[in-house]
Amino acid sequence: MSRLDRFHRRLVNNGANTFSERCLLCLLLPFSLLYGVLGWLRGKGYDYGLFASYRAAVPVISVGNLAVGGTGKTPVVDWLLKAFLAQGRRPAVVSRGYGGTFADEVGLVSAGNGVLLPPAASGDEPYLLARRNPHALVLIARKRAAGVHCAIEQHAADVVILDDGFQHRAVVRDLDLVLLDARRPFGNGLPLPGGLLREFAGALKRSDLLLLTRADRPFNSNISAKPSWTCRHQLADHAISLTGEKTPLAALQGKKLLAFAGIADPATFFRALTAAGLNLAETLPLSDHVKFDTQSLTEVVTLSLGCDALLTTEKDAVKLEAGMFAVPCYQVPMSIEIDQEAELLAEITKRLWRE
Repeated sequence: MSRLDRFHRRLVNNGANTFSERCLLCLLLPFSLLYGVLGWLRGKGYDYGLFASYRAAVPVISVGNLAVGGTGKTPVVDWLLKAFLAQGRRPAVVSRGYGGTFADEVGLVSAGNGVLLPPAASGDEPYLLARRNPHALVLIARKRAAGVHCAIEQHAADVVILDDGFQHRAVVRDLDLVLLDARRPFGNGLPLPGGLLREFAGALKRSDLLLLTRADRPFNSNISAKPSWTCRHQLADHAISLTGEKTPLAALQGKKLLAFAGIADPATFFRALTAAGLNLAETLPLSDHVKFDTQSLTEVVTLSLGCDALLTTEKDAVKLEAGMFAVPCYQVPMSIEIDQEAELLAEITKRLWRE
């Protein structure tokens, strides 16, 4: 994560510490209002039918959020995929494929029989979902309506999950599941760039169900009148090397470790590792969707000097190879624990299939 990214996130989440920072926030305010108004006008265009929306022949659920990054959408999409597969359905995830190089209209990351595209082409999150769920359909499409149509017509999907789809209204959805960080659901209340919101908080009225993530600390439960559930993202009790071997996290306690992460909120990952009793001698936050070029790899290697091992996220590990480092590098999986999970799945199923 660049110094500018870290500064911006601190400024909009924690507020200004100095007079110059207060001046900067004041300068950003008009741009935030403009960004929010443009998003509101775009939304009204869809509300009144001025912009076309594709209606799929099967149920569509969107998993999205109001703020940029860091609410944990990928573990929730993974949970939905596993739940639908367990119900005997043929689910498909359609993602934009952010960060990937694939340039055609629709890319098939998985047809239900293993991964077909590398992470550099598909983007790290679609690749990770396909690897975790080899029997599911995973597609990427810049115009997601094309991806939804392909999933249904060419691959017989009977339910579609729009990954990061709350603001993508060119596809009609039957259910909007919106994720909010329970600790700071609306940040400072401002849209980008003076805040982290993609649109004004009032857009939440468009949602159907809310899932409050990172609800392991006290939070304000009166966020919205919408039906809501809570969940926590938890580290697995093991790490996996880049060559596939599992190691209990307890076996890494007492070792000198470097943790690095190219996700929206690296600090959360680092705190979870520390809470698991691991000794993080160094931490390296990298930009979300980092590509691990020569510069970023050099940063990791330089900081790892004197360390016994490296730790990173699954999302980052899909772009790494064991031969890149002189010491072992482990990925630590992240799982999701949803309170009243069965009730949430039952509500989603009822609304999608009108059961």
